[in-house]
Amino acid sequence: MMRSLILLSQLFFYLLLLLYSQLASSSSSAPLCSQDQSFALLQFKQLFSFSNDVSFNCDEVDLHSYPKMESWKEGTDCCSWDGVTCDRMKRDVIGLDLSCSWLCGTIPFNSSLFLLPHLQWLNLASNNFSYSSISSRFGQFARLKHLDLSHSMFSGKVPLEISHLSQLASLDLSDYNSYLKLEASVVKRLVQNLTKLRELHLENVEMPSISLSSFMNLSSALTSITLNNCLLCGKLPDHIFRLPNLRELILTDNPELTWSFPMVNWSTPLMYLDVSRTIYSGELPKSIGKMKFIQHLFMSECKFNGSIPAWLGNLTQLIDLDLSINNFSGEMPSSISNLFVLSYFDLRSNNIQGALPIWLGNLTRVTEIFFGTNNFTGQIPSSLSNLKNLTFLGLRYNNIGGRIPNCFANLTKLTAIHLSYNQLTGQFAEFQFSDSLEFLSLDNNRLYGSIPKSISNLVNLSFLDISSNDLNGTVDFNMFKKLKTLLYLNFRANLLHGVLPVPPSSMRNFLISNNRLGGEIPSSICNVTSIEIFDISYNSLSGTIPSCLGNFSNSLVVMDLRRNNFYGTMPETFAEGNMLRTLVFNDLSSNKFHGKIPEVIGMLNFLRGLNLSHNRLIGHISSSLGLLSVLESLDLSSNRLNGEIPMQLTSLTFLAVLNLSQNQLMGPIPQGKQFGTFQNNTYGGNLGLCGFPLSKNCGIDERPPPPIFQEDNDPMFMSGFGWEAVLLGYGFGLVFGIAMGYFMFKIGKPQCLLGLIEENRPRKLKMPSNQRSRGSRNYSI
Repeated sequence: MMRSLILLSQLFFYLLLLLYSQLASSSSSAPLCSQDQSFALLQFKQLFSFSNDVSFNCDEVDLHSYPKMESWKEGTDCCSWDGVTCDRMKRDVIGLDLSCSWLCGTIPFNSSLFLLPHLQWLNLASNNFSYSSISSRFGQFARLKHLDLSHSMFSGKVPLEISHLSQLASLDLSDYNSYLKLEASVVKRLVQNLTKLRELHLENVEMPSISLSSFMNLSSALTSITLNNCLLCGKLPDHIFRLPNLRELILTDNPELTWSFPMVNWSTPLMYLDVSRTIYSGELPKSIGKMKFIQHLFMSECKFNGSIPAWLGNLTQLIDLDLSINNFSGEMPSSISNLFVLSYFDLRSNNIQGALPIWLGNLTRVTEIFFGTNNFTGQIPSSLSNLKNLTFLGLRYNNIGGRIPNCFANLTKLTAIHLSYNQLTGQFAEFQFSDSLEFLSLDNNRLYGSIPKSISNLVNLSFLDISSNDLNGTVDFNMFKKLKTLLYLNFRANLLHGVLPVPPSSMRNFLISNNRLGGEIPSSICNVTSIEIFDISYNSLSGTIPSCLGNFSNSLVVMDLRRNNFYGTMPETFAEGNMLRTLVFNDLSSNKFHGKIPEVIGMLNFLRGLNLSHNRLIGHISSSLGLLSVLESLDLSSNRLNGEIPMQLTSLTFLAVLNLSQNQLMGPIPQGKQFGTFQNNTYGGNLGLCGFPLSKNCGIDERPPPPIFQEDNDPMFMSGFGWEAVLLGYGFGLVFGIAMGYFMFKIGKPQCLLGLIEENRPRKLKMPSNQRSRGSRNYSI
């Protein structure tokens, strides 16, 4: 028996050896790709340079991007090159995948790419083709089954020749912005000719002039259609909902598109439907109840009203449910508790009432809850402790009362809690949160007591806002030493007292205004070298300003010291240290500063707002202020300034608010440009001034052209711009990136803008199209 086994094993070994030798022989004799196709690819390579920046969207969703063409070497088999697929028998190039390949350049009409007649699959997604047009020669690939040109910065009109690709099973021309346009004639031919099409993705491709009846003849083979933000107008034929194989339909961001589901004889295999930001109006259509396979349902901003129907609980396969920003009212039906696989639940910005239901604890797979801006009342139910997978809880802008419950302590995946703008009461007791927490917003409630020391246990915390409560006591920053990732801290509008605490050196945004702090600014504050927003206004701080404060941060955007009792001269380093940097707003108003305005302030190139009002400044207005080329607000009122208004200020073409009142200025008011827009109250209390707009004439004709706009005599003008208004006027550019970007859990954001983005994280989005074939999704925040 043993001998037989040995013989069998030897025979098996020899058979394997024979098979290996045959395979090796076959491989070594396999033909190389044709020389002309290899040469065409090498010529195509010469059109491009490589930059990793252009494929950033791939890396953001964990798809590896790299310059695939770098493996293309003359004298080697092109079938072995990265991104190239060849037919096994004839060795013709039949597939070209250059997605996420860092390509920068254009594809001209005479490109050697069009010398590859056997192509069946072409993917050029996530590159940068420099806003060039799509060549009509793409239409000559008669065998092409898959064409993906998405997110690659093509622009202009989609050529009619694309409709000649009658073998296409998938077509993707999507992009992040509207660079491409499809004309009605091209859409009509696409629908007529592409009868084998299974996937059609046209995200952000403009189609404003097409007749929606063109979609009546869409291929019945279609499984996925993406038409979001295409400028579609009118009533969508319900035929599109009757396509027998359609599993994914995205129509979002077409605000002039109306639609309705078929009412009778309708069943659908739809699994993913997004009609957000289209027009429906009325109650939620009952036809939705027939979507037995639906898993992802997004219906935000459709003007729905009425109550949330109980039959919604029958859609038991739902994973994502978004009914946000509508006009739903009443209470949540208990049937929602049947949605056992629900992960994303968004009802924010409606008028839903009643207490948060206990049955929420049954949704044990839920990861994100967005219930902000409703009328929920009662207390936070302890049943939320069952939601072990919860990562985000948004309850802002409701009427929830009671104490902060202990149920959060067991939620070890929870990273963000929004409980601001509610009626939470009670003493701010020791923290009952998991150390997984990164974002905690408790502002605008009725919490009192001192800041608990257990906050030091939240070692992953990046954002903490406990402003606008009734907290008292002193702030001991020793409790923050372990919080190495803390970037945003807002203690504004409480009853905190004692000396000014020094925040951790990593701090980006530090706001502790409107409290009762006293004493001087400690010089150790200058160790906080990365700070961007520094607001200690409306306290009782005193003493001189440390000289280092003017240049303690290379990233300073806002410094607000107003309404304190500081005295002495303003340090020259306020400008020297921040020259050519990012300081946007500087407010030293309502203190006791004396001396002259430092000349070097004119070197703060990015300054948008400067408020030095209500001090004891003397001397002339420095002509160097005319160098602040982007200045929008200047308030020097209620000082002891004298001399003439320098003509250089007329070069401030962005200046919208000017207040020079209550000084000792004299001479003619400069004329022209923005000075033609300011009214009398700009100059009140300066008896020596003359000229337009004052009634006192200087003896020359100084009346300017009619003003561009009239400035309101409102409280904001009388007190100067606040830094929040200046940041808003900054257009969400640099400061949006700096001061608002925390919502990507990186840096902080100013309170004035918190309501614009907090709890307004974008809902789950589609991945770049080159990743759709992999069946994955981009669930961005």
